[in-house]
Amino acid sequence: MRPTILRDPHFLRYLLARALSATGSVATLVALPVLVYRTSHDAGLTALVAGCQAAPYLLFGLFSGALTDRWNRHRVMVVADVLSTLLLATIPLAALLGRVTVPHVLAVAFLGPTIGVFLDGAVFGALPMIVGRDRIAAATSATWSVQSVLEIVVPSVVGVLIAVLDPAWLLGFDAVTFAVSAVLVSGITRPLYDASRPRPPLTAGLVLRDIREGLAWLGGHAGVRTMTLTSAIQNLSLGGYMALTVVWLDRVLGLGTEGWRFGITYAAWALGGLVASLSLPRLIHFLTPAQITLGVLPAGAVIGIVVSRLGTWWLVAPLMVAWSYAATMAAINAVSYRQQVTPEHLLGRVNTAGRMLSWGVGWTGGALLSGLVVGPLGLRATMLAFACVQLVAVAVAWTSPLRRAAEAGPERQAVL
Repeated sequence: MRPTILRDPHFLRYLLARALSATGSVATLVALPVLVYRTSHDAGLTALVAGCQAAPYLLFGLFSGALTDRWNRHRVMVVADVLSTLLLATIPLAALLGRVTVPHVLAVAFLGPTIGVFLDGAVFGALPMIVGRDRIAAATSATWSVQSVLEIVVPSVVGVLIAVLDPAWLLGFDAVTFAVSAVLVSGITRPLYDASRPRPPLTAGLVLRDIREGLAWLGGHAGVRTMTLTSAIQNLSLGGYMALTVVWLDRVLGLGTEGWRFGITYAAWALGGLVASLSLPRLIHFLTPAQITLGVLPAGAVIGIVVSRLGTWWLVAPLMVAWSYAATMAAINAVSYRQQVTPEHLLGRVNTAGRMLSWGVGWTGGALLSGLVVGPLGLRATMLAFACVQLVAVAVAWTSPLRRAAEAGPERQAVL
């Protein structure tokens, strides 16, 4: 009998490596826009950070899924961690020399997630090899829960640290976490890919064929197609909103860019995500994925619009928890459903394609668009406009096959 998931030494190495990387990455996620805003005092450039962080999935997401399905996943994960370490270390080094510039920070904001896209492609295929398909749900739940806890704790800590530390040093911390992650992943001895599988020489034609196969399956499955589309629209809304969050916290809520109130408000989003990740396994015993999607999308849209109109942080923080719960539930539900119904040989390609469309197209588009319109529209009008975009996702979901599936119940859900 195999050990339970939390007693499996290979999975524990994987989980600790991902937890360390997530800790550093969350710190960087907070620090980068603060670093740009303090350097430039420009809302458009601050919004551009989020666009740079999301753009790699738009540009490379499809290729990463096709390529990492054929590469040595173990090697890809280690090399990605090492490259991330070297890249992130350039920011504190520049700070030591007094030469931190906005173009340098934006380059790191783009290149770091570029490496991460290929890391994700390897991770999608590696996790089932580490734990086995019969334990994938438990492994995914454990990973999401740990990450959600970190997303609650780390922003609060970072919000306090930024009061006394240069944000550049937080990127140095992130570099250290990736270095330790590389060591941990190197110690996983369980095979992370099928070495006996035929591996013809990679050609452009072969890669494009694999990409087309994954996209064709995603587009042909009504449930996966609809949830991917609504995720992309929701992320367009959230990408635009979150790209301006630092500016919003400073100029509208009056919190500045440091201190405990800044940290608490930032952490509110992660708290909602944690509650969602913990409650989904219980919720699916009573509701189908279609019913969950149709319920949380309207709730998130209403709450988001209300939040965009408020100017008091202690009212915003609890509503951000509720908004995040609805948005994260929709996202996790879509990912979980996609993993349940996608054939094994297409998992890497379909998942990276789904993330490319929702994160790369949706989040990147929202972040870049917000930077363009915040000048002529003004900050508060821009935040309201992006919150309202969620209503489009609601309309798409409620006029799609998901509605018929939800009305028919589990029997119809099975054939979506």
